[in-house]
Amino acid sequence: MAVAKKRITTTDGTESAPASRWPHILRLAVFGVFLLAMFYLVAVARVVDVDEVRRIVSATGSAAPLTYVVASAALGALFVPGSILAAGSGLLFGPLLGIFVTLGATVGTAIVASVVGRRAGANSARVLLGPMRADRIDALIERRGLWAVVGQRFVPGISDALASYAFGAFGVPLWQMALGSFIGSVPRAFAYTALGASIANRSSWLAYSAIAVWCISAVVGAVAARRGYRRWRTHAGRGEGDARQEGPGASAQ
Repeated sequence: MAVAKKRITTTDGTESAPASRWPHILRLAVFGVFLLAMFYLVAVARVVDVDEVRRIVSATGSAAPLTYVVASAALGALFVPGSILAAGSGLLFGPLLGIFVTLGATVGTAIVASVVGRRAGANSARVLLGPMRADRIDALIERRGLWAVVGQRFVPGISDALASYAFGAFGVPLWQMALGSFIGSVPRAFAYTALGASIANRSSWLAYSAIAVWCISAVVGAVAARRGYRRWRTHAGRGEGDARQEGPGASAQ
């Protein structure tokens, strides 16, 4: 049985064949390969010397905190592990100033990665998803986008930079990225910054506090991720069921 191809009606009332999906698939594939290559070079092969970065930042004197925020935001977007950057912040600035430096860098990384992800993949992602799914995702982001960013920061084992690229590609607004990354990163920012500060200050209570906060946030994140996945599966199943019920009636009409 031949399947009729969908056609697109233009603004002047004429019909034209739909654009090929392959350019969008290729664009997203190239973007994905680029991110994987950067992740390997920076996070696995460690081509960036973080110790050298700390030495350069220290040489800037009173501007060191702001310099480290900018440098860490850029390095974080290049997949330098946030835990290493936060520990370096604690080593350089101590637990109090260090946590604000870490949070500033975390928000900066989220904004940079989100903007790049939006420019590189947002249009292609919408084309591949289709207008109905894209509109559904837009509505979901409008309702829960902020808390999706917050929740992701609690889930252990997920790269914040990679998640920010994905959020940007799906069109999460910048204000949600900035506020969500700030709120969601507070526990881990304290944990890693305090660990770095405990090494510099040789403070055992600070190290124990950091470990306790990290463990609590990891457990909360794992539980929240599991509940969120179950809820998503439930809604997805209902949506498919509704589509099947509406399908025959729509075709009959």
